[in-house]
Amino acid sequence: MTARLSPREILDALVAFPTVSRDSNLALVDWVERYLAAHGIAAHRHWNEAGDKAALYAHVGPDVPGGVILSGHSDVVPVDGQDWTVDPWTVTERDGKLIGRGTTDMKGFDALAIWALVEARHARLSRPLQLALSYDEEIGCAGAPPLIAAMARLPRAGTVIVGEPTGLRPVTGHKGGVSFAVHVLGFEIHSSMQHRGVSAIMWGAKLIDWANGVNESGFAAEPSALAAPFEPSCTTLHVGQISGGTAHNITAKDCTFSLGARVVPGESPDDWRARIRGAAAAISTDMRAVRPETGIEITETFALPPLVPEAGGAAEALVRRLTGDNGPAGAVSFGTEASHFQAAGYSTVVCGPGDIAVAHQPDEFITVAQFEAGHAFMHRLIEELSA
Repeated sequence: MTARLSPREILDALVAFPTVSRDSNLALVDWVERYLAAHGIAAHRHWNEAGDKAALYAHVGPDVPGGVILSGHSDVVPVDGQDWTVDPWTVTERDGKLIGRGTTDMKGFDALAIWALVEARHARLSRPLQLALSYDEEIGCAGAPPLIAAMARLPRAGTVIVGEPTGLRPVTGHKGGVSFAVHVLGFEIHSSMQHRGVSAIMWGAKLIDWANGVNESGFAAEPSALAAPFEPSCTTLHVGQISGGTAHNITAKDCTFSLGARVVPGESPDDWRARIRGAAAAISTDMRAVRPETGIEITETFALPPLVPEAGGAAEALVRRLTGDNGPAGAVSFGTEASHFQAAGYSTVVCGPGDIAVAHQPDEFITVAQFEAGHAFMHRLIEELSA
């Protein structure tokens, strides 16, 4: 029989697969599937439309409802242009840190979850343990909804632990989001006669300035009770990239940029969709008064509901029993797949080892102490499910 690997050995194996979101994750999925099968665990795949990526899910224990899902993602962000001092695809232990791409976000948790699934296979569980390993989390949590739907073939779990790095503190709320690709179509003319043309850049700047004004109003307003724990405590709009124009003396025919909203719990992404589309439509009307063939086209590229704190949530209560943490629950401004699980009716909490501040950075790391604490967390989870 294949040896039962330690969490560190599993982490070493996972980091060695360069599963950047733009590339396939199938080599990693193959490895995990083979390892689980060697221990009598049948894993199931859910493929993306292109067939070059797959999510993986599995179940151990009795075929009864009320178990626990350990949710992680297999993809990582690129290392291009980053100044790493070690090979990012090999775990390097140095100064009490395990350095490597994804060690914190979130192959550290993935390794612990896979270890726990195999250990649970050899335990006498009274409630099941399930694994949900997604793809494309880093580019908009796109792989989570179809994975959650596919897991309907399993006995329905009662709680979900999404292992994004929180220092093993329970997080019960995070912002949602909606993002758009914006294409401003102008009309080219010599800039000396710019009043007869429509500069896509300058008119696009009006939409960006509208976003700046929305942010200023949000920062100045009194936050709601649900929004108050966040930093910042309001929905924010952001433009991260912009391009356009042909030359300095030609009104720009095209301008493209991304426009996104990070939406606090208690506010509706649908309302923000409507506000953004309304602002673009109003500016388009003014553009077309100059040249009727111009305007602003926006295409939605990403949508994530907020994670809303649950009153008396079963997932939060479980994590508190496992960690002994009785402090206030956390709220974070970054998004996770937890809100998709919550939207599907699961009691959900975000809790995993590591520090989000070092995620995506060169020499990303998880401390040995946090990894070992995560190992102890999984031990206690198996004991809980065996009670």
